[in-house]
Amino acid sequence: MIKNMKYTYLAVLLVVLFTSCSEYQKVLKDSDVKKKYDMAEKLYNEGDYKRAIRLFEQIVPQYVGKPQGERLIYFYANSYYQTGDYYLAAYQFERFSKSYPRSDKAEEAAFLGAKSQYLTSPRYSLDQTETDKAISKVQVFINTHPESEYMDEANEMAADLRAKKEKKAFEIAKQYNRISDYHASIKSFELFFKEFPGSVYKEDALYYDYLAKYNLAVNSIYSKREERIGQAKEAYTKLISEFSDTEYKNKAERMNADLDTELQEFKELLEKYEIQ
Repeated sequence: MIKNMKYTYLAVLLVVLFTSCSEYQKVLKDSDVKKKYDMAEKLYNEGDYKRAIRLFEQIVPQYVGKPQGERLIYFYANSYYQTGDYYLAAYQFERFSKSYPRSDKAEEAAFLGAKSQYLTSPRYSLDQTETDKAISKVQVFINTHPESEYMDEANEMAADLRAKKEKKAFEIAKQYNRISDYHASIKSFELFFKEFPGSVYKEDALYYDYLAKYNLAVNSIYSKREERIGQAKEAYTKLISEFSDTEYKNKAERMNADLDTELQEFKELLEKYEIQ
């Protein structure tokens, strides 16, 4: 008996699904815009966003500037958001915000547009073009909706995006050090300290900046050696003054002793040639 009920239920379900798909295909090919609108809204309310999108694609252009357009374009944008197509969601929410700045959905659309852009940001090791766009988008939302109920989440997104940029900048400067491009490493750390003065990576950054300057100094040509040894020792002083108990203390002190030796040998050599 139970087995027969299962078969009956399955058969009814298949009939319903087939009928639904058949009706959807008919409306999709139909030229009646009203039927498409009604079907798209029905699918949207049921959470069938992918099929709704196909209908929205067909009818949205015909409703731009009409009373129904505001509602329809919001549904269209949110359907992309709900299906995880954040690039198109960001674009459509931007379109909605520009077209309907006084809408009751304006704040929500602006937030979801910013969040969509945030969700396109890749991990820190990849190109950060989308992260830059997301930072700009989220900041605009924060500036224009200071009292928003979404402010806490917007601030969290902004902090996360900035942290990603910070990590990227630190790793690039550090990588230059690894491949012995000390000039590029020093320049990158200079920019890093300006952009992220209170960085969570500051201790590490100060050490690797010092390491780059140390390696540049000890491998320097004669005419630049004294100047570069001085720059390396300044980097050592900065590291120790800001982080007296740094985990790099022993290494840093050994390197500083090497620099003192290099400087002494340089001065002795200089005196020798001056006497001659």
